[in-house]
Amino acid sequence: MKSYKHILFDLDGTLTDPAEGITKCIAYALESKGIHTADLNSLKPLIGPPLKDSFIHTFGFGESEAIACVEKYRERFSAIGLYENILFDRIPELLTLLKTKGYSIYLATSKPEIFAHKILQH
Repeated sequence: MKSYKHILFDLDGTLTDPAEGITKCIAYALESKGIHTADLNSLKPLIGPPLKDSFIHTFGFGESEAIACVEKYRERFSAIGLYENILFDRIPELLTLLKTKGYSIYLATSKPEIFAHKILQH
């Protein structure tokens, strides 16, 4: 059996649960367009795909409106939302164990790099 020494993890949904931060930021962006979202769970399907596309296809926004929503999303995310990422149980222990066993650990994410670094530091 082949032995692997390099492990690639995705950030959202693998190491952390981003749902609270992402859904609250989407709701914040929608509020800026006069759309109130009472149930944050209804926004969970928007986690993953590119936000601009989600605002266009889900809410019927034009390109410029969708870009404005992404900017509002990032406004809240950069100040609050990224700190609402919740580390899954036992992830620190898993990563420590892998490092002590000599594995190289890598991270993949579609988030802007600055946000990924801040989440990891947090």
